[in-house]
Amino acid sequence: MTLQHIKLMAFDADDTLWDCQSHFDRVEQSFCQLLAEYGDAHTLSTALFETEKRNMPTLGYGTKAFTLSLIETAIAVSNGRVSACIIEEVMQMGRSLLTFPTTPLPGVEDTLIALNARADRDNFEMIVFTKGELQDQLNKFKRSGLANYFDDCCVVADKTETEYRHLCVERGIKPSQLLMIGNSFKSDIAPALAIGAHAVHVPFSVAWKMELSETFDHERLTTIENLNELL
Repeated sequence: MTLQHIKLMAFDADDTLWDCQSHFDRVEQSFCQLLAEYGDAHTLSTALFETEKRNMPTLGYGTKAFTLSLIETAIAVSNGRVSACIIEEVMQMGRSLLTFPTTPLPGVEDTLIALNARADRDNFEMIVFTKGELQDQLNKFKRSGLANYFDDCCVVADKTETEYRHLCVERGIKPSQLLMIGNSFKSDIAPALAIGAHAVHVPFSVAWKMELSETFDHERLTTIENLNELL
C-alpha cells in the first residue's frame, strides 16, 4: 500500500486519538464500590455488561446509553431497594463522562500535522469516522483540539460493513481507496477489510468487553503500536 492509492484516510476517535475507555472503567469501578452492599465487583460488573448488551439494540453506544444501563443495573441488583440518593450519584458518574478531557494520545498531533502537510500533494482527505451518540462524539472532537487537522467528522450509530460501504459511496471513492485507522479490530478493522479497504490497527492498552474479538492477518492490514508509526 502507498499513499498514492489512498483517497480517504479515516481515523477512529475514542482510544485511537484520545483515551476514552479508561474513564468508563473508572466510573464502573466507582459504581461497583457504591453498590457494594448488593454484590462484589465481579457480580456487579457482569450484571452491568449484561444490561448493556440487552440495551444495545435500542440505546446504541455512548455515554447516555451507559448511564441508563448503570441506573437499570442498580435497580435490578438491589431488587428496587436502591435509594434515590444512590441513583443521583450514579447519574453524576455518568454525567462526568460527558466532559472528561480528550487530550490527544502521545504521537497523535505530530502525526496529524505531518499527514496534513502531505494531504494536498498526495491528494487524499482525512476524516474522523466514529460511532456513538452524535452530540457526545462531536463535543469530544471539539475538546480534543484536533478539528483543524481533519476535513470532516462523521458519527454513525454503528460501524459495520454497511456503514463503511455507505462512507465510500458518500465520498465518491472505491473501497480500495479507503484507509481505516483504529484501535478496535471488531469495529475499525474487520468490517473495513471485508469491503476491500485497507486498515491500520493501533491496539489500545484497555478495551471495552463489547469490542473484544479475534484478530487475524491480512494482506491489506498493518498493525502498529503507536500512531506515529503510521508515517
